[in-house]
Amino acid sequence: MQNTSNNSRTKVLVKSDFDRYAEWELYFGRFNIDIVRWEDRQEHLQTLRFALVWQPEPGSLAELPALEVIFSIGAGVDHLKGENIVPEGIPIVRMVQDSLTSGMVEYICYQILALHRDMYQYARDQKAAVWKPVTYALPKERTIGILGLGVLGSAVGRALQQFGFNIIGWSRSEKSIDNIQSYYGDAQLEAFLEKTDYLVCLLPNTLETTGILNQKTLSTLPKGAYVINAGRGTAVVDNDLIAALQSGHIAGAALDVFNLEPLSSDHPYWQMENVFITPHIASMTHPEGSAAHVAQNIGRYLEGKPLTHLADLKRGY
Repeated sequence: MQNTSNNSRTKVLVKSDFDRYAEWELYFGRFNIDIVRWEDRQEHLQTLRFALVWQPEPGSLAELPALEVIFSIGAGVDHLKGENIVPEGIPIVRMVQDSLTSGMVEYICYQILALHRDMYQYARDQKAAVWKPVTYALPKERTIGILGLGVLGSAVGRALQQFGFNIIGWSRSEKSIDNIQSYYGDAQLEAFLEKTDYLVCLLPNTLETTGILNQKTLSTLPKGAYVINAGRGTAVVDNDLIAALQSGHIAGAALDVFNLEPLSSDHPYWQMENVFITPHIASMTHPEGSAAHVAQNIGRYLEGKPLTHLADLKRGY
């Protein structure tokens, strides 16, 4: 963006689920953008054209008469779905930044390697003072299947190739990614699952993806497969996954997202030795990269250029 005078500096309303306003102010300031804290929005109603938000209350965005563009703080936009959340006709921009992508790549690679090399079992053995080496398969003998080949899924697939695993992916439409076999559409889901030893779910929350990991699909995976979900908790039918884990058909699961968060203290997952839980931290938004992403799009918008990474709430991403 071009430098502007203090009188004409662009303002961005920020509603975050973490208190890091000093960082938002610092990084947006580098682009000559002032932030307005959510609690101070009433004082700036006529000048707030842009809002960077997470889980706004119903009707709150409609109170902004000058609002022209909404930016999602997270990579997903399901927090903006629902009655009276987003005013009609206001475009929504998804958050896409290097740290979100690299964070997800780190998390998935960690979980895949930990499961592949039985590191969780060794951690349990250490507590019990048990010395028990376990023979592991070669990566080329195992197939990783990625549900969702968008920005995150594609990056994860490319990163995992370096370890020698076979990588396949499934998505709504056909993808073309070097050395990743593409399956797509409902008709090819079963064939995809049948070949998958490590299932990585990075799907957004849509009507089509809700409950996609259920008794039928989980039973289609080979016996002894693992499930890693870092997309959305709504993809999993919890009772079906628990049953598959208890039967041994699914050997283990690494879960970062859940149907209800935070996960209740009495949920069965906590007590299962073959379930590994993290509190929705696989990929996190950082103010520095977020400010650059938002500022770039604001600059494009003010110059009359198309916004990048537009979301479609009807599709869910």
